[in-house]
Amino acid sequence: MMKIGITCYPTYGGSGAIATELGMELAKRGHEIHFISYDFPFKLNGFYENIFFHQVEIMDYPLFKYPPYSLSLSVKMAEVVENENLDLLHVHYAIPHAASAYLAKKILGNGRIKVITTLHGTDITLVGNHQSFYKITKFSIEESDGVTCVSNYLKETTSKVFEVSKEMEVIYNFVDTSKYKKVNISKKIIGPIDEDDMVITHISNFRPVKKIDNIVKVFCRVSEEVKSKLLLVGDGPELCRIRSMVKELNLEDKVFFAGIQQDIISILSISDLYMLPSESEGFGLSALEALSCEVPVIGTNIGGLKEVIEEGKSGYTFDPDDVDSMSKAAIRILKNKKVRMEMGFEARKRAKLFDSRIIVPQYLDYYERILNT
Repeated sequence: MMKIGITCYPTYGGSGAIATELGMELAKRGHEIHFISYDFPFKLNGFYENIFFHQVEIMDYPLFKYPPYSLSLSVKMAEVVENENLDLLHVHYAIPHAASAYLAKKILGNGRIKVITTLHGTDITLVGNHQSFYKITKFSIEESDGVTCVSNYLKETTSKVFEVSKEMEVIYNFVDTSKYKKVNISKKIIGPIDEDDMVITHISNFRPVKKIDNIVKVFCRVSEEVKSKLLLVGDGPELCRIRSMVKELNLEDKVFFAGIQQDIISILSISDLYMLPSESEGFGLSALEALSCEVPVIGTNIGGLKEVIEEGKSGYTFDPDDVDSMSKAAIRILKNKKVRMEMGFEARKRAKLFDSRIIVPQYLDYYERILNT
């Protein structure tokens, strides 16, 4: 049995979701998991045996224009390691978690704790690559005892962008296919949707990188040929802009904003097509969850999503700005029930290659290797 500290962003998003799911899977296997963050992870919505939460206290002092969260996190990490006798810290998303873990190691001294950093995507391609964070991201990666990437694309990008010689392990994101599976449910669970509507769904934290405007453009064309509705799930900085866009296109009666939802399985079960045309995806966890629920995916060809989708079988990948090609593919899928069923079958088959029973043991093996070096 291992005692593992996990730090992630607790808010809606792929890195926090997979970190929390990993913690829950490890706890089920008898390991003791300690989440360390400023708030309760959004996926952790109940009591779980072997799981504990430690909240980071953030000082509010007039001298600080912005509260020094990364420093408070370092102190809390060191405190939890000492008090709970942790074996390792596993941090998700490089900034600021890997840097905070490095400082916690120094506070503890004498090689007291090993740190594993998992890179997820925008922490490398967007945030870490920014001029103001580049050097600290590079340093934090090199100083981690172990580094994992959620796709081969991300591993190659990290090596190239940060010129690191650090050995990195690719461990894909995962889904519990015994839980994420299509259920027989009425489409009318979402008020404005009719039983005979074809449903296109997108789930995210509504950041510009997700290219939700292009999903709306695709849907505008699809809705001219197919009786359909667009279901947008989540919240974030792009929400107001996308609402305005929907209004300008006179699609208000066809686009439904569902907000943040916990029951993703039911939403995916009423979906006929999932869209994720992001500017870049390190992996695309929401797409994998869709595949597991037998929903074909149209996504971006930039990043790790190409390692998830089997082109032409479980979905298609295009340039995120190729609205024309995405629209044609969507119309083809939604107009033909046989195509939808065949792609749904292939989607489920593909998802099983990323099942938690296959991927989680890879993390456990990696933990053992790092602890024994």
